[in-house]
Amino acid sequence: MSTEQPALLSQWDALLLEGLRAAGFSNEEILSAIRTGELPQDESEFHLDYQSLAVLYADQPELVERAVLKGYRIKYNTVGGLNSWIRLALNKSTEFSREEGNGGVTVSLTANERAHLESVLSYGWKIVPHGPELYRVVPVAQV
Repeated sequence: MSTEQPALLSQWDALLLEGLRAAGFSNEEILSAIRTGELPQDESEFHLDYQSLAVLYADQPELVERAVLKGYRIKYNTVGGLNSWIRLALNKSTEFSREEGNGGVTVSLTANERAHLESVLSYGWKIVPHGPELYRVVPVAQV
């Protein structure tokens, strides 16, 4: 079993990576596009600028390769960023609130989707049951 820690990515870099995956890029295609700087123009509602990944790769190639090939954890999540990540990476509809003391994202997840989300969440966030296959992702302080 590997004891290697997942790569730590900013929430924005994680969204960029998942945007490429959502566009149908394989891991190898993602790395090739990042290395060459031949990244697509994002036409989604998110308006992602993938060139940031090429800049990150130029500065920290090992980090980017590890994130793409081995996985990552997000350094710091916001409720809005989590909402976007879930919609983009898991292709799920969500309900979210920024209301003080009740902020979070509500989403229906399979066991595999829940495990994937849990693996990338920054510290300070928790996934709590909210009904059958329905979960709420909230700051730990709200639990």
